[in-house]
Amino acid sequence: MDIQKEINKTGGFTNLELLAKQVVEGFISGMHKSPFHGFSAEFAEHKVYNNGESTKHIDWKLFAKTDKLFTKRYEEETNLRCHIIIDNSSSMHYPHVKEHRLGSLNKISFSVLATACLMNILKKQRDAIGLSIYSDEYDYYAPEKGSERHHQMLLNQLNKTITSTSKSKNTDTFKFLHLIAEKIHRRSLIFLFTDMLQATSNPEKLFEALRHLKYNKHEVILFHTFDSEKELNFDFSNRPTRFVDVETGDHINLYADNIKDNYQKVVSSYFYDLKMKCAQYGIKYVEADTTKDFDKILTTYFVERQKFT
Repeated sequence: MDIQKEINKTGGFTNLELLAKQVVEGFISGMHKSPFHGFSAEFAEHKVYNNGESTKHIDWKLFAKTDKLFTKRYEEETNLRCHIIIDNSSSMHYPHVKEHRLGSLNKISFSVLATACLMNILKKQRDAIGLSIYSDEYDYYAPEKGSERHHQMLLNQLNKTITSTSKSKNTDTFKFLHLIAEKIHRRSLIFLFTDMLQATSNPEKLFEALRHLKYNKHEVILFHTFDSEKELNFDFSNRPTRFVDVETGDHINLYADNIKDNYQKVVSSYFYDLKMKCAQYGIKYVEADTTKDFDKILTTYFVERQKFT
């Protein structure tokens, strides 16, 4: 999937960008900018010097080489820090699609495309973006930065996530959420893309990990990605079928109709509990059904979020 090309196909992207900007501005209102601009040890990038700006941070060495004025920008000068977390376990690659594109997305390609859209929006606002990807191990981590080089590095990693196969990779999501929560110290906007399916049968561990993400006053948005036709409604033909767990390899042979009612009750109950726990912990829950329109899911989130900003 050409991520940038697919972003351009999203019909509501212009509106998404406007709505997202308002959401982000609401999030940072009341936050105090660092009084120590330019004293960070972590240099971000150069920007063209504009008349009237302070000459304090002009890079005179670069001026000597280029005969042009540039100032140094540091990470503290970003308005917002955002960390995006993607579950890359095998269940996120279900169902299999021949080609990842808008209109043909499974859970992982939905998560990657949505992440790329959010990154584009935040980049234009000069905000700092970090990324974590996990499966059966902590696959990738990048701290929050706002440079163009960093943005391209993250896009490259998202492309790798789409193209790589993820066979028999199970995960205990709660373990990695705890690890990530320990890494993010400054107040941040956190987006989590996951189907909330994991190896352990104890959902309380998962809920506790979600609460840990709220530590240090982070704002957390959970994009609960799932395929409603298969994973919620259990919409399979009633013929002898072997159902295989894509993460463990375990399988069972059965007629779908024999367990459909009980299956729907259990899954619906779990989804309901998840929504209630998110409400209890102050986590924004977004239903990301990959069978629905991509634009509508993101736009609905931003419109609803804007009301409470």
